[in-house]
Amino acid sequence: MIGGATSQFAEVAHLVTAEPVVSPQQVARGVVVFDLDGTIIDDIGLISHVAADVISTAFGTPAAEARIHYLATTGMPFEAQLAQLFPAAPAVLRAQTARTFHQRKIQEAYKHAKPFPEIPRVLRTLSQQQWTLVVSTGAEREMADLVLEREGLRYWFESVLGSGQGTKREHLIEYRRRYPEAPMVLVGDSRFDMEAAASAPDVLPVGRASSLQDWTLTPADLKSWGAVWADYSLGALPEAIETLLRLRPEGKRPAAPRKSARPGKK
Repeated sequence: MIGGATSQFAEVAHLVTAEPVVSPQQVARGVVVFDLDGTIIDDIGLISHVAADVISTAFGTPAAEARIHYLATTGMPFEAQLAQLFPAAPAVLRAQTARTFHQRKIQEAYKHAKPFPEIPRVLRTLSQQQWTLVVSTGAEREMADLVLEREGLRYWFESVLGSGQGTKREHLIEYRRRYPEAPMVLVGDSRFDMEAAASAPDVLPVGRASSLQDWTLTPADLKSWGAVWADYSLGALPEAIETLLRLRPEGKRPAAPRKSARPGKK
């Protein structure tokens, strides 16, 4: 339970682990890359209030305005958000603010947040269809691993890359290196996610729209930033991916399914 894991989260929140080189490999169908916050875990509302208070305290921005600034730039690591929002602020202040944010996010958001209700079924369906599932998040990888383990979801993912392993664009480049020629889909919830997919070689961006207090990101918004499919729920994601990939040119269609390399998923 998360209540008993708060200190465990705190111990790993700022660890950066050198990433071992993973050899390129073939996959049965293709690769679906999931963002974490706001895509798998229903936590953006909670996180946005933490961010608003932290930003307001550090920089004097009114909390309501700070929350909108955070939501408008979500999808990138918080440190990068602060650099974009407050480029003239001393670097040491931004670093201290980021540390405070990460600590409070653990205690006040991850402690209470749960996956969106359709997520377990979606992951199971995609796995049964022999898609390889991975995570790309702006959160720390160790913290993401713990949240996914807590919710019984880590099993479905071959790999997790977080802020210590680079930006989302860099994650996509790395996953493209690991899975050459495989059809690849990025599932995210922000403009940054959609633009990161557009900047990577042959990655289809799809999006989860959101509606929060005083903030709405519609499917049309996500499509204007490059999403080829978007909805407020990911319940129809497996069918949407199949349809999108069938419509691709012949040379870019996924291979026929073959026996999974990970038995036991049912």
